[in-house]
Amino acid sequence: MDLRGVSTSDRSAAEGSVPLPLVTIEGLKTYFDTDEGTVVAVDGVDIVIPRGKTVALVGESGSGKSVTALSAMRLLDEAGKIVAGRIALYDEQGNVEAVLTDLNPRGKVIRRIRGKRIAMIFQEPMTSLSPVHTVGSQIVEAILLHTDMTRKQARAHAIQMMERMGIPNADERFSSYAHQMSGGLRQRVMIAMALSCRPELLIADEPTTALDVTIQAQILELLADLKREYGMSMLFITHDLGLVAQIADEVVVMYQGRVVERGEVHQIYAAARHDYTKVLLRAVPSIKAGRRARLSTVAELAAGRPVGREGAVEHRVLLDKLPLLGVRNLKKHFPVARGVFGGTRAAVKAVDDVSFDIYEGECLGLVGESGSGKTTVGHCILRAQTPTAGSVKFRVGEEIHELATASKEQLKPLRRHMGIIFQDPFGSLDPRMTVQDIVGEPLVLNGVTNRSERLDRVREIILRVGLEAEHLVRFPHAFSGGQRQRIGVARALALRPSFVMADEPVSSLDVSVRAQVLNLLQGLQAEMGLSYLFVSHDLSVVHHIADRVAVMYCGKLMELAGTDELFDNPLHPYTRALLSAVPVPDPNVPMRRIDLGVEPPDPTNPPCGCALFTKCPHDKGQKLPAAELKEIRPGHFVRCHDVADVTNAAR
Repeated sequence: MDLRGVSTSDRSAAEGSVPLPLVTIEGLKTYFDTDEGTVVAVDGVDIVIPRGKTVALVGESGSGKSVTALSAMRLLDEAGKIVAGRIALYDEQGNVEAVLTDLNPRGKVIRRIRGKRIAMIFQEPMTSLSPVHTVGSQIVEAILLHTDMTRKQARAHAIQMMERMGIPNADERFSSYAHQMSGGLRQRVMIAMALSCRPELLIADEPTTALDVTIQAQILELLADLKREYGMSMLFITHDLGLVAQIADEVVVMYQGRVVERGEVHQIYAAARHDYTKVLLRAVPSIKAGRRARLSTVAELAAGRPVGREGAVEHRVLLDKLPLLGVRNLKKHFPVARGVFGGTRAAVKAVDDVSFDIYEGECLGLVGESGSGKTTVGHCILRAQTPTAGSVKFRVGEEIHELATASKEQLKPLRRHMGIIFQDPFGSLDPRMTVQDIVGEPLVLNGVTNRSERLDRVREIILRVGLEAEHLVRFPHAFSGGQRQRIGVARALALRPSFVMADEPVSSLDVSVRAQVLNLLQGLQAEMGLSYLFVSHDLSVVHHIADRVAVMYCGKLMELAGTDELFDNPLHPYTRALLSAVPVPDPNVPMRRIDLGVEPPDPTNPPCGCALFTKCPHDKGQKLPAAELKEIRPGHFVRCHDVADVTNAAR
């Protein structure tokens, strides 16, 4: 093999030797001085990042992952300090070029290394990008700082990088501000900025958190392609074990500021040794794993319980009775003004002709990307928003009530039978109220005025969701994310409802905390006979908990079927594309994403025929009418003009 022109890392691999290091972290200890004392964030961490390799740094919030990365970049705030350890940067011959821990964090030497040699993508692109400067000017600033390009050359290079990142109309987007771009595009801008100077190491700190599954898959593909093209190394920080399996060469697991396990990715997934690593792996809902199985949690590990999944949590769905909830032709349009004076008006069709049923004891998963209308459907059902058109029938006992057109007086007695769990477990709780007041507020509003009775009811539901009676007098800030979400669940169940809308209830939680909440929701459903509308963009979570799944796109239902049927035999092209983008927590199962090559249409002017394709493949030269949702198998509905064609394609 001719090794001329081959990178150092490839050369080492070809010769059968260990790749040369690019960065080494030895005995790192990082502390933070706070009003409550010294916090040990990182406690003796050792990590080697080889040239041309991706090292995944895995752990939950508070494990020290991000602080380790910030220490390497020397970007700690004034409260943080490196008290011990050595971080070294190596040249291509394997010699120490700079000891980063010896450098002044505000000096010229480290500033030349940041961005030029080591670059970082931060977790939240909206807060990482300046809101008062265009995205193009921010990329140009990084280029001018580290290269000898003129401003004109830097602008051309910035646009070229934006195009390389897959940003459409890059020359026009160059002058856009961060708030004018979607989350996926903002993250691509961050990557373009980080890679504009061709760094040798890219630190990606939770780069796909809160992104839709398809955008997440695109970002992962992009990072993998750039790694191969540039021959760069990557430190990929995440708590998502599915992503790690798809992108990492080596895995380093952190827990409470220390490294508890490290190894090659296949080795970790096949034979993890540390109990914490085993918990993380077994806390991940997987499409390949059994549905509704109890997930492992770190809390169980701390309590000394054995690590491992138990049997599925059984529950009963009453299909032989009338539906608990019947939604028919639901629409919600938001008027928008066009022009400077708002003369011409249009409407965003957030929900456009949605129909489904939910039966007693059933969990219906409502999935789709951001902006598809999922949450708006739930809000219209609960009458947090008034539908533009359609019917929402809700059964209480043997009586059926119409919610879509009900007055406030008619809705008030019905609301006690409906609950909602919000996405943000902290923002949805009043920080000035104790747990007792938060959970008891729905009881007060619904006439439970006796303080003793109310306290008994609150204590009962608090214990049922896994909290303690002593927690009643505490405020939300005194709890972890998982505990705060339990408080939200308790509030939703305080009135003993029959129907609960769960709006992305686990999307912002760590993998183990997410497992706790999913176990809780499953247990309460089986115990209380609850019915859920479970809104999520995480298909692995929906597969785990839902009995049936409805897929939304641009305000419309594309497909509706039983969970096993939909995941095993997806018919609509959009459903197949969504499922193909779900990362599988198994390095032996590569992700093969289906790219439909379509962008979401203008919500004020969607295609009148096919909701997915501007030019429908079934259009034979004639303008097609709107596609309808048709039942093509018992209980399996799909919206497409040629059902026979999509059925054959699925085979």
